[in-house]
Amino acid sequence: MSDPTSLAAALLKGHRESIDRLDAILVFTLAERFKHTQAVGRLKAEHDLPPSDPAREATQIARLETLADEADLDPVFAKKFLNFVISEVIRHHEKLQK
Repeated sequence: MSDPTSLAAALLKGHRESIDRLDAILVFTLAERFKHTQAVGRLKAEHDLPPSDPAREATQIARLETLADEADLDPVFAKKFLNFVISEVIRHHEKLQK
């Protein structure tokens, strides 16, 4: 018979390896997203457009809440996460306006 502690350690190791891979995916995905939002910020600055777009932001939040629900992720958490990302994007856009 397998030692339960060894089995638990092996399972834990596997989960942690998956978490590490997913963390890397998240970081690279966020980096790619910010490359695009920085390009949007430059376009907005060049054409004297406001740094934020409340209508788009509301649409995106609603869309993310739906996706979160479909993915069985807490929609409240998803909304908080997107609000944080949006606030960072707006902060970058405001810097480009100066």
